[in-house]
Amino acid sequence: MRLGIVSDIHGNAEALLTALDLMRPVDEIFCLGDSISQYRFSNDVVGLLRDRNVTTILGNHEEIFFSDAGARARDAKGIDQELLNWLAARPRQLELDISGKRIILAHSTPWPPGGDYVYDTSANFTKFGAVAADIVMYGHTHQPLARRVGTTLVINPGSVGEGRPTRDGFLHSCAVLDLENDAVDILDFSPQDAWR
Repeated sequence: MRLGIVSDIHGNAEALLTALDLMRPVDEIFCLGDSISQYRFSNDVVGLLRDRNVTTILGNHEEIFFSDAGARARDAKGIDQELLNWLAARPRQLELDISGKRIILAHSTPWPPGGDYVYDTSANFTKFGAVAADIVMYGHTHQPLARRVGTTLVINPGSVGEGRPTRDGFLHSCAVLDLENDAVDILDFSPQDAWR
């Protein structure tokens, strides 16, 4: 079974379409939050996630958007209310059993309070090894990685919508996990690839 993983789309529908094409073929797709920007809803992105049955969780940008601070943003003209309601009903974190493996989807960290930016160089990165899961998928940092901490495979697909700076310019990314052998492919693409 092949799982596609996206995160931190931030309303960039063109980049999401590029990522969906790059990941094919996959059996299921996960979105690890921040599909929208904190004060800007995207009918295009949320419609793609819903219509393609992408298992989606909320990130910190959705939390702001659906909080009191986002009230004016939610009243903006042109927002499809069905899509707004669909996104609002998504969970903040998910625990799944797929092919006998326990998988946790989180936007930042699977431990409370959440919201930390945890990189593979962070002191608390080792905490992933104490999580009761075979695989933890998280986003938030916009930095892709695939690394084992103890027996836990930790995957961050990077950001689909806001590229990270590299020597060669900015790169967007997504990931594909082959559950049969736990092989992870990080798929980088440039902003130009996302503008067709």
